[in-house]
Amino acid sequence: MGRSPWSNPWFETVAEAQRRAKKYLPSSVYGALVAGSERGRTIDDNTGAFAELGFAPRVVGHQAERDLSTTVLGVPSAIPVVISPTGVQAVHPDGEVAVARAAANRGVIVGLSSFASKPLEEVTEANPNTFYQMYWMGTRDSMVQRMERARAAGAKALIATLDWSFSNGRDWGSPPIPEKIDFRTMVRFAPDVLPHPRWLWTFARSRRIPDLTTPNLRPPGGEAPTFFGAYGEWMQTTPPTWDDVKWIREEWGGPFLLKGVSRVDDAKRAVDAGVSAISVSNHGGNNLDTTPATIRLLPSIVEAVGDEIEVLLDGGIRRGGDVAKALALGARAVLIGRAYLWGLAANGQAGVENVLDILRGGLDSAVLGLGHSSVHELSPDDLVIPDGFTRTAGASRTAGPVG
Repeated sequence: MGRSPWSNPWFETVAEAQRRAKKYLPSSVYGALVAGSERGRTIDDNTGAFAELGFAPRVVGHQAERDLSTTVLGVPSAIPVVISPTGVQAVHPDGEVAVARAAANRGVIVGLSSFASKPLEEVTEANPNTFYQMYWMGTRDSMVQRMERARAAGAKALIATLDWSFSNGRDWGSPPIPEKIDFRTMVRFAPDVLPHPRWLWTFARSRRIPDLTTPNLRPPGGEAPTFFGAYGEWMQTTPPTWDDVKWIREEWGGPFLLKGVSRVDDAKRAVDAGVSAISVSNHGGNNLDTTPATIRLLPSIVEAVGDEIEVLLDGGIRRGGDVAKALALGARAVLIGRAYLWGLAANGQAGVENVLDILRGGLDSAVLGLGHSSVHELSPDDLVIPDGFTRTAGASRTAGPVG
């Protein structure tokens, strides 16, 4: 009898990590990672668009040594990949701390969500190169308190995520997510959980149950709200204006990344508001379905503001070649979300390191084949770009005043 591939914890592609995560996780947990909205067109286009781009490799002139390092908002990174902030990580008991350690071991920046299951202070201790992410939610006083806590914990930059409009319908159905884990909840979810003994044993061995609270939103002297309690506060907060974005930037006073840009006019307004960087993002396909893939939108935004601020890309990264394509079209770096969560599910901290190694290897192969010695040499000339590949949104309007 041959040896089962599951006996080897190492995996060679992100696709294999996803297959293992699907097998290992309860369907409700896995479904929350896949997410998406409505028909899922955007989530499919985010990944499919990368496959439409071709490489134009060189036959002679390959470089024996290649530098894959960069900086993002002045913070060094061994590869141009940033761990994107994601919410409560019930895929593994160590959650965001395991992710932070993996990122630190690979010289990568970690983004921490306001909705994370681990306190900011534990994450910055595991990885000093942490960017803290916050939403526009609650009062200005509560947002100032969160920024002060992030500053005290040593966060190197602030990420503001403003691109989600609470789209929640999915043609394939939304996974059930409980408000909290108690005896009644455990009984209700037993049919989903019991067929996945490895996931159950991982939490049992840690003597912890999945934490569905948000410790980084804990008010001074109060209790951490549940995920849905915090989500409700977010939904009920009046949406921000460009003046509010400027206020966040001024109140934070340090490197500031605005996440969720898909339009040229918004990119220009972000520059006017004084941001340090933007991320071209459609929230991983979880926002308005049929929004184009971010890699299609990237070139026009880079052309508009790339000389003034750093432009990152978020959405659809599954291979190191995808990273190379994003950089060739002008991105400073990329953010990854589902890829590292599948790695975390498949093999904990080592699984996240495995995913980062996969991306590094694929990126290095692309830089080698294209005849470069540095990721900073990548350009559109390295790609075969089909006619009609790119999309431009919001280019007909001028930036206008902030407010």
